[in-house]
Amino acid sequence: MDYQLAIENAPKTIPAGTGILLIHPSTGETDRIDTDFFKTDTDQFLVISTRTTAREVTQKLEYYDVNEDRAEILDTLSVERGYSRRRRDDVSYVSAPDDIKGIIEETEKFLTENEGKLKLSLDSVTELAYYADVESALKTVDQITSLLKEHDAVGLFHLSKEVHDDDVLETFRERFLIIIELSEDGSVSVESKI
Repeated sequence: MDYQLAIENAPKTIPAGTGILLIHPSTGETDRIDTDFFKTDTDQFLVISTRTTAREVTQKLEYYDVNEDRAEILDTLSVERGYSRRRRDDVSYVSAPDDIKGIIEETEKFLTENEGKLKLSLDSVTELAYYADVESALKTVDQITSLLKEHDAVGLFHLSKEVHDDDVLETFRERFLIIIELSEDGSVSVESKI
């Protein structure tokens, strides 16, 4: 099974099981790439948010006119920060951004319980590394990409280039067949190993 990919300069389609690394500047506007990724050829999608709350993710989806009926959100921030958590069928929570076990369990649950073309976004790997450590972030990426292959899904993984050393960036890059780089001026370049 292939997925259409409506991202500037990227391949038109990618095979199921593919993980995509999005390397961006800290101030980069990644929302457009994220939401274009979700809008195309998707039955259900999961946003794993280690950077913003479920409410902020919902606002982003509304702003970019993404079909929210297809969305599920994993909020990793609200519990730790003591924010109120509104009970919704499409939102789940884990205790903190470094709750790796909880993130993997919720990801597997989403992929197991839904059918069709499934996508997910981990926004962001950098925040995960900040709250846990780089090694834990790498292990999480490895576990999620294995789940993508197992369930014929695809995923987009956000990584901020200013925060990590070159060797850390390279270690992440080696794990992906498609690497999208967003520059400060908003231009997009894509490296595909497919």
